[in-house]
Amino acid sequence: MKRVTKGQWNGYDTYILHSHELEVTLLPRLGNNVIGIKDLIQQREVLRRPEESDLDFYLQKPYHFGIPLLIPPGRIRRGRFSYAGQNYQFDQNTANNNHIHGLHRTQNWCVSDIEEDEEGCSVTTEFKTADDPNWIRQYPIPLKLEMTLRLQGQELTQTFRISNLGDTAAPFGLGLHTWFLIDSEPENWNLKLPVSKIYLSDEEIVTTGETASLGALEALNESLNLKGANFDTMLQIGGKPAEALLMRTNGYGVKYSADPAYFKHWVLYTKGEADQFLCIEPYTWLPNAPNLDISPEECGLIDLKPGQTLDLQLKMEVVYPPDEES
Repeated sequence: MKRVTKGQWNGYDTYILHSHELEVTLLPRLGNNVIGIKDLIQQREVLRRPEESDLDFYLQKPYHFGIPLLIPPGRIRRGRFSYAGQNYQFDQNTANNNHIHGLHRTQNWCVSDIEEDEEGCSVTTEFKTADDPNWIRQYPIPLKLEMTLRLQGQELTQTFRISNLGDTAAPFGLGLHTWFLIDSEPENWNLKLPVSKIYLSDEEIVTTGETASLGALEALNESLNLKGANFDTMLQIGGKPAEALLMRTNGYGVKYSADPAYFKHWVLYTKGEADQFLCIEPYTWLPNAPNLDISPEECGLIDLKPGQTLDLQLKMEVVYPPDEES
């Protein structure tokens, strides 16, 4: 059962990690996206998975399915900033001539390793940004990106290794736009998410760096029912555990955690009032971070030195009611 097999989605190779509990589908050639996680115990999809008929929409907006990578995440005002003597101009791809959700879209990642053992299985992929002329035009510091997916039972670990291949410090930020399904039953789902403040945005939905109290969202620290929730909300972890717990009322759910040393911010997004899904998005940097007048430690901007390698890790664990545990 602990094996990796190959499949296809719209003619593109997929790599499927298998355990007794889960089936995880990775699409390396179109952005290295985890496009699906199937719970074999409950026979349900954990994530919003693209159908074959969604290809055109996926190619336009791949961050609407699965666990897409945002490098860097969020909006950047006018797509413009300077860092370590280098000017950056990202494409202005959203309203008000701002930039949104980074340079990573549908790049072709290479599978560099597959492992299978008694405990689980893994797939490692890699991508060099200098191989993408559109990327290097906007972000001229060459990076090597590597990702390892490791599946053990009901737990999926996602580890990133980012290396600066250039001779100049690189401003780095990474986020994940993870689409959890709530099955059109928001009233049956509760979210616990330890957070301290809300980050404010201006009329262009660009983060200003200012914060406000949680108000009614203080309930996230204990448990917030998703009925009526309408999120497009940037939240500060503030030294609390970087761990989200999305639970159905019958004791089934998902625990989603990240390295708190780097993942200091969450975004919650429901695309209107919560119905089919809840996006839980761990970010290392605050959107528009290079333009904010706050410290790198607070905004999460990572100063990646020449030759430096950075490791980031996240985990997702499916939680079963006691009578369904394997």
